[in-house]
Amino acid sequence: MYLITGATGFVGKHLIDALVEREGTIYCLVRPGSRARFDAMVAARWPAARDRFQVVEGDIQQARCGVSDAKVGELRSKVSHVVHLAALYDMRADADASERANVQGTRHACALAEALDARLDYVSSIAVAGNYKGYFREDMFDEGQTFSHPYLQTKFLAERVVRTECKAPYRIYRPGIVIGSSKTGEADKVDGVYYAFKSIQRLRHLLPEWTPLLGFEGSELPIVPVDFVARAMDVLMHADGLDGQAFHLVDPHPKTFGDAMNVFCEAAHAPQGTIRLDPRVLRLVPTGLTSLLGNMPAVKSARRELLDELGVPEAALRYVNWRASFDSRDTEHALRGSGVECPRLEDYAWRVWDYWERHLDPDLYKVHTLRARVEGKVVMVTGASSGIGKALARKLGDAGATVLLVARGRDKLEEVHQAILAAGGRAEICPCDLSSAEDCARLVEETLSAHEGLDILVNNAGRSIRRGVRDSYDRFHDFERTMALNYFGSLRLILGFLPSMCSRKTGHIVNVSSIGVQTNAPRFSAYVASKSALDAFSRCIASEVIGRGVHISTVYMPLVRTPMIAPTKIYDAFPTITPDQAADMVIDGILTRRKRVATRLGIFGEVSYALAPRIVDRVLHTGYRLMPDSAKKKGPGGTEEPPRPSMEAIAFAHVLKGVHW
Repeated sequence: MYLITGATGFVGKHLIDALVEREGTIYCLVRPGSRARFDAMVAARWPAARDRFQVVEGDIQQARCGVSDAKVGELRSKVSHVVHLAALYDMRADADASERANVQGTRHACALAEALDARLDYVSSIAVAGNYKGYFREDMFDEGQTFSHPYLQTKFLAERVVRTECKAPYRIYRPGIVIGSSKTGEADKVDGVYYAFKSIQRLRHLLPEWTPLLGFEGSELPIVPVDFVARAMDVLMHADGLDGQAFHLVDPHPKTFGDAMNVFCEAAHAPQGTIRLDPRVLRLVPTGLTSLLGNMPAVKSARRELLDELGVPEAALRYVNWRASFDSRDTEHALRGSGVECPRLEDYAWRVWDYWERHLDPDLYKVHTLRARVEGKVVMVTGASSGIGKALARKLGDAGATVLLVARGRDKLEEVHQAILAAGGRAEICPCDLSSAEDCARLVEETLSAHEGLDILVNNAGRSIRRGVRDSYDRFHDFERTMALNYFGSLRLILGFLPSMCSRKTGHIVNVSSIGVQTNAPRFSAYVASKSALDAFSRCIASEVIGRGVHISTVYMPLVRTPMIAPTKIYDAFPTITPDQAADMVIDGILTRRKRVATRLGIFGEVSYALAPRIVDRVLHTGYRLMPDSAKKKGPGGTEEPPRPSMEAIAFAHVLKGVHW
């Protein structure tokens, strides 16, 4: 009955799901080297129908798909449909590869259908419309459209082969942008709209779902689920009187790019583009200026870097603003009464998203264990004698790293050192006063002499001062002390180890910063300024060293219950995270090498201040008035009674959990 090329492909598998419900043998063209994989797929997917499958060895890039004369003679009376699905759909493929697979492959499939006296059911694509602008009907084909990508052009040329060269009867099916099944979400690779999913996922991690964002409207996006394509083809293949026609397999009520992305954002519980930029606004920019800016080397390089970071091929951007709309009235008429119709995207987007996140997310195949990232590596942790540094050092030691423990006091480091050794790890005590230039230079020199190089530097040591500016007019030394440790101490280590990292083309610098940098916490001007200085320095050099294999991450830490905050007694009633939880945030930065590791509240505070700084100042001023000042020393050896926060202040701190007050 059926001879199918591309049976193991995305659409092919789902079409066979429909065909096995009918009678007849299913012959599948399989390359010799793919026989075992095909047999395994049949056994797993269609075990009850495995006896109905017959393999025909061949290759679409060979004449008549590589099927011998003897095999053609055997199949001539048995095959009534040659279903040609095999094609190269890869926006990164070059023109020659696309031409061989799509154009020559289709020509060979036509010859095979003619030799078998069978009808050709050819799967084309809406790509044949190319850059056509306007309403593209199913009876339209060559409208003088242009093509800006080899894939689009080769699909047009392949369909022209069917229309002008094929002597066998034929039917043409033009699917839209095919995504996962509306029933299960199943898909087999990341392309098309899936390229946007990683960005959606990152937005979900960064911002609360209710955060309003600026989006891009775009034009109609002809998305269609693979199971509808397969079921529609099954009906159209077996209907009478449709030879010589083309059928658009698309959603008859397509969404714009912006609407479709919002549907997927809702499915992912990510923020949506509540305000969207209409592409017609871009027409206000002179075409020549747009072209000039777009072709500037710096702009092109920045665009490539951004797309690489997001995992999006540049060719995929054309889908954002597709120029054509696709008529599907002939398809709807032919399917009437069959019960097959395209489902609404809202009804199945969650399945598509869930399947991608469980099976196709590229991060699933990245390093996910701390041991895999740091085993055998040399990692320096400053401020390792207590709090976050102590918890982090023990976790790194358990994961197989050689941990260099840095703090001023050897005695406190000894406790951490012994705990790591007792657990079977490796660690070294490296006492150092990070506020001393001479001591920092000594630490760098001794470390590079003892080890081939430093793999990871965690700048965790820090000093915090909680004091409003009205109490700091005569305390300039507070600002000097915090800068000496938090900024200059970290800076000396970075400058000391960076040359070695760059020469080895590997290295990771992790700076433990503060949520105060994002939220501009009152009473912490000295502390936040020192952390902001390190943040700004790191942002500036990151673009210089990333090409040399060195990554820089910043962890914006919320309020942590450590010895550093113990003197501020009002924090006893405030919500905090534990040193272990804080260490896990640093570990997230080490694992992912992300530029920023932060809480949603911190990011929201940063965005809010950028959009409405005066309103944020008013909110923070409310917190400033509610929270009492820290206790002041009465004199030598004496301290005032610690102030007690009001219930209103405690409630305010719980609403803005993690912010320093």
